Amino acid sequence: MSATVSLPPSIRVFERGWLSSNNVLLVDDARAGLVDTGYATHAAQTVALVRRALGERALDLVVNTHLHSDHCGGNAQLQKAWSCETLIPAGGADAAREWDEARLSFLATGQTCERFCVTGTLAPGERITLGGFEWQVIGAPGHDPDSIMLYAAEPRLLISADALWENGFGVIFPELDGESGFAEQQAVLEAISKLDVATVIPGHGAPFANVEAALEKAFSRLAWLRADPMRNPRNALKVLIVFKLLEVRSMTFAMLEAMLDDASAMRAAASQLAPRAAWPALLRELTGELAKSGALTLGGDRIDAPASAA
Repeated sequence: MSATVSLPPSIRVFERGWLSSNNVLLVDDARAGLVDTGYATHAAQTVALVRRALGERALDLVVNTHLHSDHCGGNAQLQKAWSCETLIPAGGADAAREWDEARLSFLATGQTCERFCVTGTLAPGERITLGGFEWQVIGAPGHDPDSIMLYAAEPRLLISADALWENGFGVIFPELDGESGFAEQQAVLEAISKLDVATVIPGHGAPFANVEAALEKAFSRLAWLRADPMRNPRNALKVLIVFKLLEVRSMTFAMLEAMLDDASAMRAAASQLAPRAAWPALLRELTGELAKSGALTLGGDRIDAPASAA
């Protein structure tokens, strides 16, 4: 966390590395709540972090900003540890309650999430008290149609999820399926710019105070993505490849090609970039670029996560 960022004592951020989102622990006299819970393979670590912070106290509530696997993958284990209530964005409630994997994002991205129980929902315009502060629920479509942010006016804090990071924002997934996402992301950034925000707690990366600079970068990146229809699917496919590689540590090109057929979001991205027959060459090209950046290593037919990411 930046030395210039100071959070109220009732709020603690567990800054996580990929594959997990950050976890935000908010504790007051009434209850202890956790916003976002990380990826399934890190669930035991998430439980341990929360248990260490709370001591003998129970976790009462989980809130998910959206139902991507890196934000809700710890839900099930936290529920087993504490029988906590779980609130999710209203737009994803039916799919989650029915565990409709065709409508949830986990299979589409080639990722995993243990089934969890939904006890309630949050919708834009509602308010919730956590950590001794009242938070306004703000819709944040763009990255995900149902995503929400939480804003507390008194400490001027924004929990932005993947709508705004210090250096960008999350993949604009709706555009992969031919649905609108760029316009929604633009509107979310404009809405953030109108809020009185001193500190942003993002879904990934350290909390930051230079909100105007982050917004400037985000607007610029969004304009860059919109200027070329190939940029968003290309970025999405790279992100999803690296995410899966960080989970499994190593794979062959044959395994990666099979993922394109099985994971609809990856398939949609690849389809925008090249015809099916050209996908093997496309994967070689993208992994070559990722290797040059240090995101992975290549050796013959194998693709490996870098040792530094272990």
